[in-house]
Amino acid sequence: MNMQPQSVMAPPLPRYLEDMQLPVVMMRDILLKTIFRKSVSTVSEIARAICLPASVTQELIDMTREQKLLEATGTLNANSGNEMGYQLTDAGKSRALDALSQSEYYGPMPVPLTVYREQVERQSIRNIQITRDQLINAMGHLILPDDLLDNLGPAVSSGRSILMYGPPGNGKSSISNGIRDAMGDKIYVPFAIEYSGQVITVYDPIVHTAAMVQEDNPNQLRRSSNRFDSRYVKCERPTVITGGELSLDMLDLVYNPNAKTYQAPLQLKSTGGIFIVDDLGRQQEPPQALVNRWIVPLEESKDILALQSGEKFEVPFDTLVIFSTNFHPNEIFDQAALRRIFYKIKIDGPNQENFLKIFALVARKKGMPLDEKALVHLLKVKYPTIKNIYANYQPVFLIDQMISICEFEGLPYQMSPELIDRAWANMFVKDEHIVK
Repeated sequence: MNMQPQSVMAPPLPRYLEDMQLPVVMMRDILLKTIFRKSVSTVSEIARAICLPASVTQELIDMTREQKLLEATGTLNANSGNEMGYQLTDAGKSRALDALSQSEYYGPMPVPLTVYREQVERQSIRNIQITRDQLINAMGHLILPDDLLDNLGPAVSSGRSILMYGPPGNGKSSISNGIRDAMGDKIYVPFAIEYSGQVITVYDPIVHTAAMVQEDNPNQLRRSSNRFDSRYVKCERPTVITGGELSLDMLDLVYNPNAKTYQAPLQLKSTGGIFIVDDLGRQQEPPQALVNRWIVPLEESKDILALQSGEKFEVPFDTLVIFSTNFHPNEIFDQAALRRIFYKIKIDGPNQENFLKIFALVARKKGMPLDEKALVHLLKVKYPTIKNIYANYQPVFLIDQMISICEFEGLPYQMSPELIDRAWANMFVKDEHIVK
């Protein structure tokens, strides 16, 4: 049985240079490039810059000194606890420049892809068991049909793909965000990973929200228990939201020809979290083509990426994919694609009772007093003209319109049949022929 862990197991600290499982030349060159670019000189400064423990950093420095690429300055740095300083030799500077011409990457030492896979397993999205209370707490501000949580809960807890469909304006995006908020734990995201000698940057401050981590005082003998491999950033589970701008090439590795480095695609950045494809059917790519790109990842929990050389390799695919569309699934997918999307959940508009609850909630929040005559006019006169089809966005739209009118006319906030009519006129465009 899947149980929600109290906390994700942190990536263990490497104790020795051999624990790194990285090419020695790559580590040496990143060390040299970092010292050259960041002008760091003491072991503690260098260790912070390359995100390794001081003991492992010292091993790397000693190895580089033996190659005559680094030398001790012979002076103690009073500002750094009387640590010995180090600097690049002429050969070291030459090697650093040569290494920078091959790849501009410097700073945090990358995590080998094989090691990263192990951490992905420890913090898998499929290890989460969302309870009804968690979903209710995360979506308490939404008024939803009673059976919606019955369908959402098992879908989210499975960590499998979800298709939400239904008419626009009924909160599919808000529900997606609520699912994200229900996942309260933290995971560890690497600054970069390494495959076949290539560095792929993963951590992205736009996608990843770093959690507060208490740092150890180096002068204390007893270290806190929250120490972990600092090549990772402790983060909230990530959420990547794409809409009409999504294209197939955004799901490939991004190569920077000037820096000669790679950036992880969106789905790799969302590992351990949620990838929301909003407004499916509005992209330039046909929906069928987008879903075909996800077939292997969705079925096998792995994705296939390619380097500039054409070499292909597997990366973990550990993401809850949520497709959201205003189209009926049969209009945009064939049956083979629909089989591969594990859960299909229709998000309908509210019934009249829930519409009134939403209307009253929004009015109270915005300081708009309710008026029975105006509400009767809305329900008995206006909604029959659109076959009594209610949508979640409509209360906010109508009340905001009436507020704008009141502010323009210099009136206290109020609603009336006349104001309802004026607000309603802006919610729909009259179907008519315009002579050009």
